[in-house]
Amino acid sequence: MTHSLMILLTSVLAGTLSVMVALLCIRWLDRRGTGLLHRPRSALAAGPEPIIFLFHGKNLADATLPARNLAGVIGEDAIDLPRLTAWLEGRFPDLPQRLPDLAAQGRLDLTGNAGTGIATLRLVVEDLGTNATRLTITDPTAENAAIMVDSLTLQAMEEELDLLRGSMNHTPMLAWRQDGGGNITWANAAYLKRAEEVAQDRLSWPLPRLLDLPSLAEGAARLSRRAQLDLRGTVLWFDCHAHRSGEQTMFFALPADAAVRAERGLRDFVQTLTKTFADLPIGLAIFDRDRNLQLFNPALIDLTGLSAGFLTARPTLFDFLDKLRDARMVPEPKDYRSWRQQMNNLETAAATGRHVETWSLPGGQTYRVTGRPHPDGAVAFLLEDITSEISLTRKFRADINLAALVLDGIEDALVVFGASGQFLTCNKAYEQLWGGRSASVDEAVDRWRGQIEAGAGFEALSDRLVLRDRADRNSGAMAAPDGGLLAWSVTALSGGRQLVRFRLPETESGETGQGKPASRNRKAVGAD
Repeated sequence: MTHSLMILLTSVLAGTLSVMVALLCIRWLDRRGTGLLHRPRSALAAGPEPIIFLFHGKNLADATLPARNLAGVIGEDAIDLPRLTAWLEGRFPDLPQRLPDLAAQGRLDLTGNAGTGIATLRLVVEDLGTNATRLTITDPTAENAAIMVDSLTLQAMEEELDLLRGSMNHTPMLAWRQDGGGNITWANAAYLKRAEEVAQDRLSWPLPRLLDLPSLAEGAARLSRRAQLDLRGTVLWFDCHAHRSGEQTMFFALPADAAVRAERGLRDFVQTLTKTFADLPIGLAIFDRDRNLQLFNPALIDLTGLSAGFLTARPTLFDFLDKLRDARMVPEPKDYRSWRQQMNNLETAAATGRHVETWSLPGGQTYRVTGRPHPDGAVAFLLEDITSEISLTRKFRADINLAALVLDGIEDALVVFGASGQFLTCNKAYEQLWGGRSASVDEAVDRWRGQIEAGAGFEALSDRLVLRDRADRNSGAMAAPDGGLLAWSVTALSGGRQLVRFRLPETESGETGQGKPASRNRKAVGAD
Protein backbone atom coordinates (compact mmCIF):
# COMPACT_ATOMS: atom_id res chain seq x y z
CA MET A 1 0.00 0.00 0.00
CA THR A 2 2.76 2.35 0.96
CA HIS A 3 4.67 1.34 -2.18
CA SER A 4 1.76 2.14 -4.48
CA LEU A 5 1.27 5.54 -2.91
CA MET A 6 4.90 6.39 -3.52
CA ILE A 7 4.61 5.49 -7.20
CA LEU A 8 1.53 7.75 -7.61
CA LEU A 9 3.21 10.72 -5.97
CA THR A 10 6.27 10.27 -8.14
CA SER A 11 4.17 10.29 -11.35
CA VAL A 12 2.29 13.48 -10.38
CA LEU A 13 5.54 15.24 -9.50
CA ALA A 14 7.14 14.25 -12.81
CA GLY A 15 4.16 15.54 -14.84
CA THR A 16 4.12 18.84 -12.99
CA LEU A 17 7.84 19.36 -13.58
CA SER A 18 7.38 18.63 -17.34
CA VAL A 19 4.67 21.28 -17.72
CA MET A 20 6.76 23.87 -15.87
CA VAL A 21 9.77 23.20 -18.09
CA ALA A 22 7.67 23.60 -21.25
CA LEU A 23 6.27 26.93 -20.07
CA LEU A 24 9.76 28.19 -19.25
CA CYS A 25 10.98 27.24 -22.77
CA ILE A 26 8.08 29.06 -24.47
CA ARG A 27 8.66 32.19 -22.42
CA TRP A 28 12.36 32.11 -23.25
CA LEU A 29 11.59 31.83 -26.98
CA ASP A 30 9.12 34.69 -26.81
CA ARG A 31 11.69 36.90 -25.17
CA ARG A 32 14.07 36.21 -28.10
CA GLY A 33 11.32 37.23 -30.60
CA THR A 34 11.20 33.92 -32.44
CA GLY A 35 7.93 32.64 -31.01
CA LEU A 36 4.66 32.44 -32.94
CA LEU A 37 2.87 34.68 -30.43
CA HIS A 38 5.26 37.54 -30.96
CA ARG A 39 5.80 37.21 -34.77
CA PRO A 40 5.57 40.71 -36.38
CA ARG A 41 2.17 41.55 -37.85
CA SER A 42 3.74 42.54 -41.17
CA ALA A 43 5.10 39.05 -41.53
CA LEU A 44 1.62 37.56 -41.30
CA ALA A 45 -0.26 40.11 -43.42
CA ALA A 46 2.21 41.77 -45.76
CA GLY A 47 0.29 44.11 -48.09
CA PRO A 48 0.94 44.35 -51.88
CA GLU A 49 3.65 46.64 -53.22
CA PRO A 50 2.14 50.05 -54.06
CA ILE A 51 1.92 51.51 -57.60
CA ILE A 52 4.32 54.45 -57.63
CA PHE A 53 5.65 56.40 -60.62
CA LEU A 54 8.51 58.90 -60.32
CA PHE A 55 8.90 61.36 -63.20
CA HIS A 56 11.61 63.90 -63.90
CA GLY A 57 9.90 66.40 -66.12
CA LYS A 58 7.83 64.32 -68.54
CA ASN A 59 10.15 61.32 -68.56
CA LEU A 60 9.79 58.31 -66.29
CA ALA A 61 12.69 58.14 -63.83
CA ASP A 62 11.65 55.17 -61.67
CA ALA A 63 8.67 52.96 -60.92
CA THR A 64 7.75 50.05 -58.72
CA LEU A 65 7.15 46.62 -60.24
CA PRO A 66 3.31 46.95 -60.18
CA ALA A 67 3.71 50.38 -61.77
CA ARG A 68 5.79 48.93 -64.60
CA ASN A 69 3.18 46.19 -65.10
CA LEU A 70 0.51 48.90 -65.36
CA ALA A 71 2.61 50.72 -67.96
CA GLY A 72 2.67 47.52 -70.02
CA VAL A 73 -1.11 47.28 -69.82
CA ILE A 74 -1.46 50.88 -70.98
CA GLY A 75 0.63 50.14 -74.02
CA GLU A 76 4.33 50.82 -73.51
CA ASP A 77 6.93 50.20 -70.84
CA ALA A 78 8.65 53.54 -71.42
CA ILE A 79 5.59 55.61 -70.59
CA ASP A 80 5.74 59.38 -70.20
CA LEU A 81 3.78 61.69 -67.92
CA PRO A 82 1.26 63.05 -70.53
CA ARG A 83 0.29 59.56 -71.63
CA LEU A 84 -0.13 58.32 -68.05
CA THR A 85 -2.27 61.32 -67.12
CA ALA A 86 -4.36 60.80 -70.26
CA TRP A 87 -5.01 57.22 -69.14
CA LEU A 88 -5.78 58.35 -65.59
CA GLU A 89 -8.28 60.97 -66.79
CA GLY A 90 -10.72 58.17 -67.63
CA ARG A 91 -10.65 57.06 -63.97
CA PHE A 92 -10.17 60.42 -62.23
CA PRO A 93 -12.43 62.94 -64.02
CA ASP A 94 -11.18 65.85 -61.87
CA LEU A 95 -7.53 65.34 -62.79
CA PRO A 96 -7.44 67.68 -65.85
CA GLN A 97 -8.90 70.55 -63.81
CA ARG A 98 -6.75 70.07 -60.71
CA LEU A 99 -3.42 69.09 -62.26
CA PRO A 100 -2.47 72.72 -63.16
CA ASP A 101 -2.74 73.57 -59.41
CA LEU A 102 -0.06 71.02 -58.43
CA ALA A 103 2.79 73.56 -58.38
CA ALA A 104 0.85 75.83 -56.04
CA GLN A 105 -0.57 73.15 -53.73
CA GLY A 106 2.31 70.70 -53.81
CA ARG A 107 0.02 67.68 -53.36
CA LEU A 108 -3.22 66.50 -54.94
CA ASP A 109 -5.40 63.77 -53.47
CA LEU A 110 -8.12 62.43 -55.82
CA THR A 111 -10.62 59.59 -55.70
CA GLY A 112 -11.83 57.79 -58.77
CA ASN A 113 -13.00 54.42 -60.10
CA ALA A 114 -11.26 51.46 -61.68
CA GLY A 115 -13.05 51.90 -64.98
CA THR A 116 -15.72 49.20 -64.60
CA GLY A 117 -17.45 47.77 -61.57
CA ILE A 118 -17.66 49.45 -58.14
CA ALA A 119 -13.99 49.41 -57.12
CA THR A 120 -12.54 52.79 -56.13
CA LEU A 121 -9.02 54.12 -56.50
CA ARG A 122 -7.00 56.83 -54.80
CA LEU A 123 -4.45 58.93 -56.66
CA VAL A 124 -1.87 61.06 -54.90
CA VAL A 125 0.19 63.44 -57.03
CA GLU A 126 3.12 65.13 -55.29
CA ASP A 127 5.46 67.86 -56.45
CA LEU A 128 8.86 66.92 -55.03
CA GLY A 129 10.63 70.00 -56.37
CA THR A 130 13.52 70.11 -58.83
CA ASN A 131 11.03 69.24 -61.63
CA ALA A 132 10.22 65.87 -60.01
CA THR A 133 6.70 64.45 -59.72
CA ARG A 134 5.52 61.34 -57.90
CA LEU A 135 2.22 59.60 -58.59
CA THR A 136 0.89 56.97 -56.20
CA ILE A 137 -2.16 54.84 -57.00
CA THR A 138 -3.75 52.82 -54.22
CA ASP A 139 -7.01 51.04 -53.43
CA PRO A 140 -8.24 52.28 -50.05
CA THR A 141 -10.82 49.52 -49.79
CA ALA A 142 -8.46 46.66 -50.62
CA GLU A 143 -8.89 44.74 -47.36
CA ASN A 144 -8.21 41.48 -49.15
CA ALA A 145 -5.39 42.76 -51.33
CA ALA A 146 -3.00 40.14 -49.98
CA ILE A 147 -5.28 37.17 -50.70
CA MET A 148 -3.26 34.57 -52.57
CA VAL A 149 -4.49 33.09 -55.86
CA ASP A 150 -3.56 29.55 -56.87
CA SER A 151 -0.99 29.35 -59.64
CA LEU A 152 -3.22 27.55 -62.16
CA THR A 153 -5.95 30.20 -61.90
CA LEU A 154 -3.42 33.00 -62.23
CA GLN A 155 -1.82 31.32 -65.25
CA ALA A 156 -5.22 30.91 -66.95
CA MET A 157 -6.03 34.58 -66.32
CA GLU A 158 -2.69 35.70 -67.71
CA GLU A 159 -3.06 33.51 -70.81
CA GLU A 160 -6.54 34.87 -71.47
CA LEU A 161 -5.28 38.42 -71.02
CA ASP A 162 -2.42 37.81 -73.47
CA LEU A 163 -4.85 36.29 -75.98
CA LEU A 164 -7.26 39.22 -75.80
CA ARG A 165 -4.47 41.79 -75.94
CA GLY A 166 -2.79 40.05 -78.87
CA SER A 167 -6.09 39.74 -80.74
CA MET A 168 -6.86 43.43 -80.38
CA ASN A 169 -3.34 44.45 -81.42
CA HIS A 170 -3.30 42.20 -84.52
CA THR A 171 -6.80 42.90 -85.79
CA PRO A 172 -6.91 45.11 -88.93
CA MET A 173 -9.85 47.12 -87.63
CA LEU A 174 -9.39 50.31 -85.64
CA ALA A 175 -10.58 50.11 -82.02
CA TRP A 176 -10.52 52.87 -79.43
CA ARG A 177 -12.35 54.18 -76.37
CA GLN A 178 -13.53 57.72 -75.69
CA ASP A 179 -14.72 59.43 -72.56
CA GLY A 180 -17.65 61.79 -72.32
CA GLY A 181 -15.52 64.71 -73.48
CA GLY A 182 -14.43 62.97 -76.68
CA ASN A 183 -10.89 62.27 -75.41
CA ILE A 184 -9.34 58.94 -76.40
CA THR A 185 -8.42 56.89 -73.32
CA TRP A 186 -7.35 53.66 -75.08
CA ALA A 187 -6.56 52.49 -78.60
CA ASN A 188 -5.33 49.29 -80.23
CA ALA A 189 -2.21 48.89 -82.36
CA ALA A 190 -4.03 49.45 -85.68
CA TYR A 191 -5.36 52.80 -84.45
CA LEU A 192 -1.93 53.82 -83.17
CA LYS A 193 -0.36 52.94 -86.53
CA ARG A 194 -2.88 55.07 -88.44
CA ALA A 195 -2.44 57.88 -85.92
CA GLU A 196 1.34 57.80 -86.44
CA GLU A 197 0.82 58.02 -90.22
CA VAL A 198 -1.47 61.02 -89.81
CA ALA A 199 0.86 62.71 -87.29
CA GLN A 200 3.92 61.77 -89.39
CA ASP A 201 5.72 60.11 -86.45
CA ARG A 202 5.01 63.08 -84.13
CA LEU A 203 2.42 61.24 -82.09
CA SER A 204 1.71 62.32 -78.51
CA TRP A 205 -1.01 61.88 -75.96
CA PRO A 206 -3.84 62.55 -75.93
CA LEU A 207 -4.25 60.74 -79.23
CA PRO A 208 -5.92 62.57 -82.14
CA ARG A 209 -9.37 61.56 -83.31
CA LEU A 210 -8.92 60.06 -86.76
CA LEU A 211 -12.60 59.73 -87.72
CA ASP A 212 -15.25 62.38 -87.30
CA LEU A 213 -17.99 60.43 -85.55
CA PRO A 214 -20.79 61.88 -83.44
CA SER A 215 -21.17 60.98 -79.80
CA LEU A 216 -23.94 58.60 -78.80
CA ALA A 217 -27.18 60.41 -78.17
CA GLU A 218 -28.68 60.36 -74.73
CA GLY A 219 -30.26 56.99 -74.16
CA ALA A 220 -28.75 55.48 -77.30
CA ALA A 221 -26.70 52.33 -76.80
CA ARG A 222 -25.29 51.80 -80.31
CA LEU A 223 -24.28 53.71 -83.43
CA SER A 224 -23.41 52.56 -86.96
CA ARG A 225 -22.06 54.91 -89.60
CA ARG A 226 -19.59 55.07 -92.50
CA ALA A 227 -16.73 57.55 -92.20
CA GLN A 228 -13.65 58.45 -94.21
CA LEU A 229 -10.03 59.20 -93.34
CA ASP A 230 -7.98 61.47 -95.61
CA LEU A 231 -4.41 60.18 -95.40
CA ARG A 232 -2.23 62.57 -97.41
CA GLY A 233 -4.46 62.53 -100.47
CA THR A 234 -5.62 58.93 -100.12
CA VAL A 235 -9.16 58.47 -98.83
CA LEU A 236 -9.75 55.43 -96.63
CA TRP A 237 -13.30 54.33 -95.81
CA PHE A 238 -14.46 52.59 -92.64
CA ASP A 239 -17.73 51.11 -91.42
CA CYS A 240 -17.88 52.36 -87.83
CA HIS A 241 -19.80 50.90 -84.92
CA ALA A 242 -20.02 52.28 -81.41
CA HIS A 243 -21.57 51.05 -78.18
CA ARG A 244 -21.65 52.49 -74.71
CA SER A 245 -19.46 50.89 -72.03
CA GLY A 246 -20.15 52.44 -68.67
CA GLU A 247 -19.31 56.12 -68.76
CA GLN A 248 -17.23 55.71 -71.92
CA THR A 249 -17.85 54.62 -75.50
CA MET A 250 -16.10 51.89 -77.46
CA PHE A 251 -15.61 52.45 -81.21
CA PHE A 252 -14.77 49.89 -83.89
CA ALA A 253 -13.93 50.87 -87.49
CA LEU A 254 -13.79 48.10 -90.12
CA PRO A 255 -12.04 48.81 -93.46
CA ALA A 256 -14.68 49.38 -96.16
CA ASP A 257 -12.62 50.42 -99.17
CA ALA A 258 -13.64 47.35 -101.21
CA ALA A 259 -17.32 47.87 -100.37
CA VAL A 260 -17.14 51.55 -101.31
CA ARG A 261 -15.46 50.74 -104.64
CA ALA A 262 -18.09 48.10 -105.37
CA GLU A 263 -20.93 50.49 -104.50
CA ARG A 264 -19.38 53.26 -106.60
CA GLY A 265 -18.95 50.87 -109.53
CA LEU A 266 -22.56 49.72 -109.20
CA ARG A 267 -23.76 53.33 -109.01
CA ASP A 268 -21.77 54.29 -112.10
CA PHE A 269 -23.08 51.24 -113.92
CA VAL A 270 -26.67 52.13 -113.02
CA GLN A 271 -26.10 55.71 -114.16
CA THR A 272 -24.67 54.46 -117.45
CA LEU A 273 -27.66 52.18 -117.94
CA THR A 274 -30.01 55.03 -117.05
CA LYS A 275 -28.41 57.30 -119.63
CA THR A 276 -28.52 54.51 -122.20
CA PHE A 277 -32.16 53.76 -121.43
CA ALA A 278 -32.98 57.46 -121.69
CA ASP A 279 -31.70 57.53 -125.29
CA LEU A 280 -33.44 54.33 -126.37
CA PRO A 281 -36.43 54.72 -128.69
CA ILE A 282 -37.88 51.58 -127.11
CA GLY A 283 -40.07 52.00 -124.04
CA LEU A 284 -38.74 50.15 -120.97
CA ALA A 285 -40.71 49.20 -117.84
CA ILE A 286 -39.22 46.97 -115.11
CA PHE A 287 -41.49 45.56 -112.41
CA ASP A 288 -40.14 43.93 -109.22
CA ARG A 289 -41.21 40.59 -107.80
CA ASP A 290 -44.27 42.26 -106.24
CA ARG A 291 -45.10 43.66 -109.70
CA ASN A 292 -44.51 47.29 -108.74
CA LEU A 293 -42.91 49.55 -111.34
CA GLN A 294 -39.29 50.23 -110.35
CA LEU A 295 -37.68 51.65 -113.49
CA PHE A 296 -38.86 53.26 -116.72
CA ASN A 297 -37.36 55.48 -119.40
CA PRO A 298 -38.68 58.60 -121.17
CA ALA A 299 -39.53 56.61 -124.31
CA LEU A 300 -42.23 54.79 -122.31
CA ILE A 301 -43.96 58.12 -121.67
CA ASP A 302 -43.76 59.02 -125.37
CA LEU A 303 -45.11 55.68 -126.55
CA THR A 304 -47.90 55.22 -124.00
CA GLY A 305 -48.91 58.81 -123.32
CA LEU A 306 -48.97 58.09 -119.56
CA SER A 307 -48.00 60.92 -117.23
CA ALA A 308 -44.65 60.94 -115.44
CA GLY A 309 -46.45 61.47 -112.13
CA PHE A 310 -48.39 58.24 -112.54
CA LEU A 311 -45.26 56.26 -113.44
CA THR A 312 -43.13 57.71 -110.62
CA ALA A 313 -45.82 56.64 -108.14
CA ARG A 314 -44.70 53.04 -108.86
CA PRO A 315 -48.02 51.55 -109.93
CA THR A 316 -48.58 47.81 -110.06
CA LEU A 317 -48.39 45.95 -113.35
CA PHE A 318 -52.17 45.62 -113.65
CA ASP A 319 -52.72 49.27 -112.73
CA PHE A 320 -50.26 50.11 -115.48
CA LEU A 321 -52.09 47.90 -118.00
CA ASP A 322 -55.48 49.23 -116.92
CA LYS A 323 -54.21 52.75 -117.51
CA LEU A 324 -53.04 51.74 -120.97
CA ARG A 325 -56.50 50.28 -121.65
CA ASP A 326 -58.18 53.53 -120.61
CA ALA A 327 -55.83 55.43 -122.96
CA ARG A 328 -56.68 53.03 -125.83
CA MET A 329 -53.03 51.97 -126.04
CA VAL A 330 -53.77 48.24 -126.01
CA PRO A 331 -55.67 46.04 -128.48
CA GLU A 332 -59.40 46.59 -128.16
CA PRO A 333 -60.78 43.74 -126.01
CA LYS A 334 -64.11 42.08 -126.49
CA ASP A 335 -64.92 42.37 -122.78
CA TYR A 336 -63.15 43.12 -119.52
CA ARG A 337 -62.93 39.48 -118.46
CA SER A 338 -61.14 38.43 -121.64
CA TRP A 339 -58.90 41.49 -121.27
CA ARG A 340 -57.85 40.49 -117.75
CA GLN A 341 -57.25 36.93 -118.88
CA GLN A 342 -55.12 38.18 -121.75
CA MET A 343 -53.04 40.36 -119.41
CA ASN A 344 -52.67 37.47 -116.93
CA ASN A 345 -51.35 35.32 -119.75
CA LEU A 346 -48.95 38.11 -120.72
CA GLU A 347 -47.60 38.42 -117.16
CA THR A 348 -47.24 34.65 -116.74
CA ALA A 349 -45.50 34.19 -120.09
CA ALA A 350 -43.11 37.07 -119.42
CA ALA A 351 -42.24 35.72 -115.96
CA THR A 352 -41.47 32.21 -117.21
CA GLY A 353 -39.58 33.05 -120.39
CA ARG A 354 -39.15 35.43 -123.31
CA HIS A 355 -42.56 36.39 -124.69
CA VAL A 356 -43.34 38.57 -127.71
CA GLU A 357 -46.71 39.97 -128.77
CA THR A 358 -47.79 42.37 -131.50
CA TRP A 359 -50.43 44.90 -130.53
CA SER A 360 -52.49 46.51 -133.28
CA LEU A 361 -53.87 49.60 -131.57
CA PRO A 362 -57.16 51.29 -132.37
CA GLY A 363 -55.29 54.42 -133.44
CA GLY A 364 -53.51 52.59 -136.25
CA GLN A 365 -50.14 52.11 -134.51
CA THR A 366 -48.54 48.72 -134.15
CA TYR A 367 -46.46 47.91 -131.04
CA ARG A 368 -44.22 44.96 -130.39
CA VAL A 369 -44.38 44.03 -126.68
CA THR A 370 -41.55 41.84 -125.34
CA GLY A 371 -41.56 40.40 -121.83
CA ARG A 372 -38.35 39.09 -120.24
CA PRO A 373 -37.84 37.53 -116.80
CA HIS A 374 -35.17 39.02 -114.54
CA PRO A 375 -33.44 37.74 -111.38
CA ASP A 376 -35.33 37.67 -108.10
CA GLY A 377 -38.71 37.39 -109.84
CA ALA A 378 -38.61 40.76 -111.62
CA VAL A 379 -40.14 41.24 -115.11
CA ALA A 380 -39.09 43.69 -117.81
CA PHE A 381 -41.38 44.83 -120.63
CA LEU A 382 -40.14 46.45 -123.84
CA LEU A 383 -42.58 48.44 -125.98
CA GLU A 384 -41.42 49.17 -129.54
CA ASP A 385 -43.33 51.14 -132.15
CA ILE A 386 -43.08 49.04 -135.31
CA THR A 387 -45.75 50.93 -137.26
CA SER A 388 -43.27 52.12 -139.90
CA GLU A 389 -41.73 48.66 -140.08
CA ILE A 390 -45.11 47.05 -140.58
CA SER A 391 -46.03 49.67 -143.20
CA LEU A 392 -42.75 49.09 -145.02
CA THR A 393 -43.25 45.32 -144.89
CA ARG A 394 -46.73 45.69 -146.27
CA LYS A 395 -45.42 47.95 -149.05
CA PHE A 396 -42.73 45.44 -149.92
CA ARG A 397 -45.27 42.64 -149.96
CA ALA A 398 -47.54 44.68 -152.24
CA ASP A 399 -44.62 45.45 -154.56
CA ILE A 400 -43.69 41.77 -154.69
CA ASN A 401 -47.27 40.80 -155.46
CA LEU A 402 -47.41 43.45 -158.18
CA ALA A 403 -44.17 42.19 -159.68
CA ALA A 404 -45.53 38.64 -159.64
CA LEU A 405 -48.69 39.81 -161.42
CA VAL A 406 -46.62 41.59 -164.04
CA LEU A 407 -44.49 38.50 -164.62
CA ASP A 408 -47.56 36.32 -164.87
CA GLY A 409 -49.00 38.70 -167.49
CA ILE A 410 -46.04 38.08 -169.82
CA GLU A 411 -46.67 35.35 -172.41
CA ASP A 412 -43.02 34.30 -172.54
CA ALA A 413 -41.89 31.65 -170.06
CA LEU A 414 -39.43 33.33 -167.62
CA VAL A 415 -37.23 31.82 -164.87
CA VAL A 416 -34.44 33.39 -162.79
CA PHE A 417 -31.50 31.51 -161.26
CA GLY A 418 -29.10 32.82 -158.66
CA ALA A 419 -25.31 33.17 -158.88
CA SER A 420 -24.83 29.72 -157.32
CA GLY A 421 -27.52 28.15 -159.50
CA GLN A 422 -30.42 28.18 -157.04
CA PHE A 423 -33.97 28.80 -158.26
CA LEU A 424 -35.23 32.31 -157.48
CA THR A 425 -38.53 32.90 -159.30
CA CYS A 426 -40.60 32.15 -162.40
CA ASN A 427 -43.94 33.09 -163.92
CA LYS A 428 -47.03 31.04 -164.67
CA ALA A 429 -46.10 30.65 -168.33
CA TYR A 430 -42.93 28.81 -167.30
CA GLU A 431 -44.84 26.48 -164.94
CA GLN A 432 -47.34 25.71 -167.71
CA LEU A 433 -44.59 25.10 -170.26
CA TRP A 434 -42.40 22.80 -168.14
CA GLY A 435 -44.93 21.48 -165.64
CA GLY A 436 -43.63 23.08 -162.43
CA ARG A 437 -40.59 24.56 -160.68
CA SER A 438 -37.11 23.19 -160.00
CA ALA A 439 -34.89 23.87 -156.97
CA SER A 440 -31.74 24.57 -159.00
CA VAL A 441 -30.49 25.08 -162.51
CA ASP A 442 -29.19 21.48 -162.68
CA GLU A 443 -32.62 20.09 -161.79
CA ALA A 444 -34.23 22.44 -164.31
CA VAL A 445 -31.90 21.25 -167.13
CA ASP A 446 -32.68 17.64 -166.24
CA ARG A 447 -36.42 18.41 -166.29
CA TRP A 448 -36.12 20.07 -169.69
CA ARG A 449 -34.04 17.21 -171.15
CA GLY A 450 -36.65 14.70 -170.05
CA GLN A 451 -39.42 16.50 -171.97
CA ILE A 452 -37.77 17.29 -175.34
CA GLU A 453 -35.64 15.82 -178.10
CA ALA A 454 -32.12 16.97 -177.26
CA GLY A 455 -30.20 18.74 -179.95
CA ALA A 456 -27.43 21.22 -180.54
CA GLY A 457 -29.62 24.15 -179.49
CA PHE A 458 -30.50 22.56 -176.15
CA GLU A 459 -26.87 21.58 -175.48
CA ALA A 460 -25.83 25.17 -176.14
CA LEU A 461 -28.38 26.36 -173.54
CA SER A 462 -27.19 23.72 -171.07
CA ASP A 463 -23.54 24.73 -171.48
CA ARG A 464 -24.49 28.38 -171.13
CA LEU A 465 -26.35 27.82 -167.81
CA VAL A 466 -24.53 24.92 -166.12
CA LEU A 467 -20.96 25.33 -167.34
CA ARG A 468 -21.30 29.05 -168.02
CA ASP A 469 -19.43 28.25 -171.23
CA ARG A 470 -19.80 30.20 -174.49
CA ALA A 471 -20.93 33.32 -172.64
CA ASP A 472 -21.11 35.03 -176.03
CA ARG A 473 -23.95 32.69 -177.04
CA ASN A 474 -26.98 34.18 -175.30
CA SER A 475 -29.79 32.94 -177.54
CA GLY A 476 -30.80 30.05 -179.70
CA ALA A 477 -33.58 27.55 -180.53
CA MET A 478 -34.48 24.11 -179.25
CA ALA A 479 -37.29 21.63 -179.37
CA ALA A 480 -40.41 22.47 -177.39
CA PRO A 481 -42.12 19.97 -175.07
CA ASP A 482 -44.96 19.58 -177.59
CA GLY A 483 -42.56 18.93 -180.45
CA GLY A 484 -42.51 22.40 -181.97
CA LEU A 485 -39.77 24.98 -182.08
CA LEU A 486 -38.85 26.93 -178.92
CA ALA A 487 -36.62 30.00 -178.92
CA TRP A 488 -34.52 30.70 -175.83
CA SER A 489 -32.40 33.59 -174.56
CA VAL A 490 -30.24 34.18 -171.45
CA THR A 491 -29.83 37.65 -169.93
CA ALA A 492 -27.21 38.34 -167.28
CA LEU A 493 -28.55 40.24 -164.23
CA SER A 494 -26.76 41.93 -161.35
CA GLY A 495 -25.13 39.80 -158.68
CA GLY A 496 -24.43 36.88 -161.03
CA ARG A 497 -28.13 36.08 -161.50
CA GLN A 498 -29.43 34.85 -164.90
CA LEU A 499 -32.82 35.34 -166.57
CA VAL A 500 -33.87 32.58 -169.00
CA ARG A 501 -36.66 33.36 -171.50
CA PHE A 502 -38.52 30.77 -173.59
CA ARG A 503 -40.66 31.99 -176.49
CA LEU A 504 -42.89 30.01 -178.82
CA PRO A 505 -42.99 31.08 -182.49
CA GLU A 506 -45.94 33.15 -183.65
CA THR A 507 -48.61 31.61 -185.95
CA GLU A 508 -49.99 33.18 -189.12
CA SER A 509 -52.75 34.79 -187.09
CA GLY A 510 -50.16 36.51 -184.95
CA GLU A 511 -50.62 34.27 -181.89
CA THR A 512 -48.00 32.13 -180.36
CA GLY A 513 -48.18 28.46 -180.69
CA GLN A 514 -48.30 27.82 -176.96
CA GLY A 515 -51.03 25.41 -176.09
CA LYS A 516 -51.82 24.66 -179.80
CA PRO A 517 -50.98 21.44 -181.60
CA ALA A 518 -47.83 21.94 -183.59
CA SER A 519 -45.96 19.78 -186.02
CA ARG A 520 -45.37 16.38 -184.52
CA ASN A 521 -41.98 16.24 -186.20
CA ARG A 522 -39.81 15.48 -183.17
CA LYS A 523 -36.54 15.45 -184.97
CA ALA A 524 -33.67 17.28 -183.38
CA VAL A 525 -33.83 20.99 -183.81
CA GLY A 526 -30.49 22.59 -184.43
CA ALA A 527 -29.31 25.84 -183.00
CA ASP A 528 -29.78 28.97 -184.97
